[in-house]
Parts: sequence; C-alpha cells; structure tokens
Amino acid sequence: MRVVAIANQKGGVGKTTTAVNLAAAVAALDKRVLLIDLDPQGNASTGLGADKGRWPNVYHLLLGEVDLAAALQGCGALSLLAASPDLAALEVELAGQEGRELRLRDALRGAEDWDYVFIDCPPSLGLLTLNALVAADRVMIPMQCEYFALEGLTQLLDTLRRVRAQLHPGLEVDGLLRTMFDARNRLSTEVSGELERHFPERMYRVIVPRNVRLAEAPSFGQPAIHYDPQCAGADAYRQLAQEFLQREQRL
Repeated sequence: MRVVAIANQKGGVGKTTTAVNLAAAVAALDKRVLLIDLDPQGNASTGLGADKGRWPNVYHLLLGEVDLAAALQGCGALSLLAASPDLAALEVELAGQEGRELRLRDALRGAEDWDYVFIDCPPSLGLLTLNALVAADRVMIPMQCEYFALEGLTQLLDTLRRVRAQLHPGLEVDGLLRTMFDARNRLSTEVSGELERHFPERMYRVIVPRNVRLAEAPSFGQPAIHYDPQCAGADAYRQLAQEFLQREQRL
C-alpha cells in the first residue's frame, strides 16, 4: 500500500481537483484506491457525490471513536473517508494530547485493502496536514504557474524537511504537478520554465490545463473523467494516472 499526500498550503491551486480526479483515474486502471478528505471544507467529498453528513467520518476516526472500516464510504470504483466541518476544531480538541500528529498514521496501520491511498490536505500547514505528511510515503505538490506559487513551494519544502527530521525520515516528494495551466499566459510559461530548471527530476511531464469542465464536474458530484470523459482536463488526469503508476513501478 502506497500513501500519497496531495498538499499545498496555498489554496486555489487545483489540489482537490487533483485528488479527486487522480484517485478516480487510478481506480479506473483496476487499482484499489482510498481517498481521504482531510479538508474541513469537504470539497473532495462533494466532488465524489458523498454524504458529508454521514456518521461516522474521518473526524470520528481521528478522535479514536471508530475504526477505519466503520468510517468508509463507497464511491464508485474507490473508497472514501469523507470530511466533516468538525475537522476545523480538531486541533483545539487534541491540544496537549501526546501523539496527536500520529492519529492518521496509526488509523491506517495494518490496512492493506488498497493499492493506493490519496490524502487531500487542507490549504494550510496545521495539524491535519501534519497528520497527512506523517502517514504518507510521498507528497504530490500541485502548483499553479504563478509567481506566488514559487514562494509557497519554498515554505512547503521547508515543512517537509522538518517533518523528515523530527517525525518521518522516509517521507519523499513524489513530484510537482503544474495545474490550471494557460499556455496563452506568458507568466504561466515563465514560471513553468523556472520549475523545470530548479526541479528537473521532480516535475511531472503531464500539465493539467485550465478547463471549464474540470470546474463544473464537482457540482454534479462526479470526477471529470466520468462527467465529461472527452474533455481536456479528464484526458490530462488519465495521462497523469499513467505517469504516476509508471513512476511507482520504478521505485
């Protein structure tokens, strides 16, 4: 079982879109996939048409009130641990408790029902994201090709170094994914070039374009690969799934 956190503390970079569509695309390739929605906004859960009001969910799992099996939902070809708005209060509820950053890792320990577990992290570097990083083997970083994204990447890489030093020495960067790319925008092209120069070994070749159908799909509770299989966004995520699995075979 490989656990991949999809993380970026900057919002609006296509993180949840990537989590939902990559998980669905990998599941469509006959892999057993679990998606964990750790964002209190629950957008990944909405994007899969899940019942966010269902009890129990990932919030109850992290509090230790239920086990993993009880909190799961089936969403088509993949399994889901749905989010809850209550996750926003988790940091306060677990304040002072020993091992609070290990809750998700411990909950997944011994679970071998999936080939891949993808974790959609909230747009912050708080306790929920820390739980995801400690539980993960690798981190995928979606990035919009704009100037401020470069600054955010530096901060995130610093956080990963601290997590490796203090909590999880085996954590690795899976790769950087360029999202919401507009080839007509000169800045997008320049930032993409900068990323390739600084991180040549970590860049995914696939670039996810800015695509209306990708934005529409969550309102119908479907990944784009199901909502409009022929759109450019769906095609990009199918290609990403293939590239992701090819990288996995080399590990």
